[in-house]
Amino acid sequence: MKNILMIFAFAITMLLGVQTSSAQQLSQDKSRPEVIAKAESDKLTENLSLNGDQSRAVFRAFVAKEVGYQKNVDGKDLKDPSIVAEKKKLDDQLKNSMKKTLTDEQYAKWLKMNN
Repeated sequence: MKNILMIFAFAITMLLGVQTSSAQQLSQDKSRPEVIAKAESDKLTENLSLNGDQSRAVFRAFVAKEVGYQKNVDGKDLKDPSIVAEKKKLDDQLKNSMKKTLTDEQYAKWLKMNN
């Protein structure tokens, strides 16, 4: 009986240890679109005084941009006209999303921050 309890306690300890290490690995992966978008949206929330709805919309816009960049732009020849066109399309989608989400004053400030 004592051996069964020891094996059970050991199994639970190992299970919890694996979950903790995998959770740390996910949070440390800086190349994931969600991590990049979270950092950008947090910075904008602070600098532009965004409300909750605006923060969520900005986060979604940045995730869409990062996913598009990672699929279609990153690691490819930036002199290729099709890649340049894709990059411009993704940037324009981000600008349109920001224009819809932010107030005129916030949008102007955001444009100034990006240029």
